[in-house]
Amino acid sequence: MVAFAMPPSPAEIRIKGKTILQVLPALEAGGVERGTLEIAAALREAGARALVVSSGGRMAAGLGADHIALPVHTKNPLGLWRNAARLKELIEHEGVDLVHARSRAPAWSTRSAARRAGVPFVTTFHGAYGARSAAKRAWNRIMIRGDRVIAVSDFIAAHMREVYGCAPERIRTVHRGIDAAAFDPSTVPPRERAALRAAWAVPEGARVVLLPGRLTRLKGHGVLIEAMRLLADPELVAVFAGSDRDRDAYRQELEAQARGLPVRFAGHIDDVAAAYAASDVVISASVQPESFGRVLAEAGAMGVPVVASDHGGAREILLHGETGWLVPPGDPAALAGGIRTALAAAGPALAERARGHVLARFTRAAMCAKTLAVYGELL
Repeated sequence: MVAFAMPPSPAEIRIKGKTILQVLPALEAGGVERGTLEIAAALREAGARALVVSSGGRMAAGLGADHIALPVHTKNPLGLWRNAARLKELIEHEGVDLVHARSRAPAWSTRSAARRAGVPFVTTFHGAYGARSAAKRAWNRIMIRGDRVIAVSDFIAAHMREVYGCAPERIRTVHRGIDAAAFDPSTVPPRERAALRAAWAVPEGARVVLLPGRLTRLKGHGVLIEAMRLLADPELVAVFAGSDRDRDAYRQELEAQARGLPVRFAGHIDDVAAAYAASDVVISASVQPESFGRVLAEAGAMGVPVVASDHGGAREILLHGETGWLVPPGDPAALAGGIRTALAAAGPALAERARGHVLARFTRAAMCAKTLAVYGELL
């Protein structure tokens, strides 16, 4: 049988041979940073040149010579002005055809540079930025001034329209995507699952409720602790998997709240897919709306039941009662009830539905293709 390669998409044809510059504050760790590297890889695969400007970080090594270090993390007005001049010079020297800013501080410099150099300017609105004062709203407004503005969810697109008056015709919703191959339950050996459960001191036969994410109040760790108190199930263990860097006081507060309960603080975990595989239910107890909720998509791809706060991007990822459950945010009793329901419903049928739903809508391939299509509109 002869195998035929897929023909390039119209967007890939338009961007082939072009130079695309992405700008973000730093490349340490996180969803924005990971997405930047994924788009850079997709651009190279499409025959384009991918440049990234940031102040540096441990993820910069993955870009090699395609990373240019500039202090674009600064919010100092003089620093913003200097960065605009540097970026304009870079755009002209490197023959950049389009610029994509992924955060507010660099967006101020990048927009000025792009306008002066005469190249298209794209932004991504990654979160529902705080906007309690007029000054803060003015600072945030730079993110709607792109020729195209990418929203990471329908929730964020609505926020842009309602709070900032962004013109709908300039908005393109591109949901974040996960690596379907990396988050595949068949790739996690049983021994890795067992090793993690042992590291978490999970008793034989007990079930695990996992809350992934850094230790910050926004993630709702305290809500899960109180839900565990209400559940009062000796065969149920809650695990907080996330960095507590610079959060010593908050961790101590949580440890005091959880005293006497089966709650584990696992810290940062490198193999997140294995953590999902070692769990029976995954929780997103955020007390404020999340722009997307990558954890929900990752857990769904792993076939693990999810219970999440009913707001923000979670409503777009979960099908309530089919692939997961949505509960009122900040309500321990509702969360406890959701956990009971999820544990009772867990099984092959739910796992198949959840994985199928995620793979149909929230993959890295889809995210990259849609982002390149946005670039193609302007080239």
